[in-house]
Amino acid sequence: SWGGLSHHLFPSMGTKQHLRYLNVKVGYCAELTKVFTQKDVAMFSKLTGNINPSHLNEDFAKQIMLERTIFHGVLIKGLISALLGTKIPHPDCVLISQEINFPAPLYVGEMVLMTAEEKKVKMCVACIKVSCCIIERRQTYGGYGWGEKIIHKYTN
Repeated sequence: SWGGLSHHLFPSMGTKQHLRYLNVKVGYCAELTKVFTQKDVAMFSKLTGNINPSHLNEDFAKQIMLERTIFHGVLIKGLISALLGTKIPHPDCVLISQEINFPAPLYVGEMVLMTAEEKKVKMCVACIKVSCCIIERRQTYGGYGWGEKIIHKYTN
């Protein structure tokens, strides 16, 4: 497991002094907002080859009962990765796993607010709950995802 490996590689990780130094504590929150544009979606489609018309063709999206085009789910995973990789619990930590659900479509042009909260810290691993709020719809999807990070301050 990462926990065992990380303790072997970084023996000071997970100590109370180390966690205090990094300000790692249950309840710590961070957030990030983003609006994905149709240009973002088109660029991602070109990079990956995922040309599913629900992302690129508004008429098609409406034919399959969507309001308009949706952005790729992996883009929201990227946003979660950015949040967990740069803001919580500390930018020098390493993301080791991520789990995500897609409870509703996320439409191109909507402002998304991702919130992360540290729910549990055990030894050198922080468990972080992620929720997603679509500002225009005033809808929050609470159980959106989870992430785990190894807590380590890299020093040179």
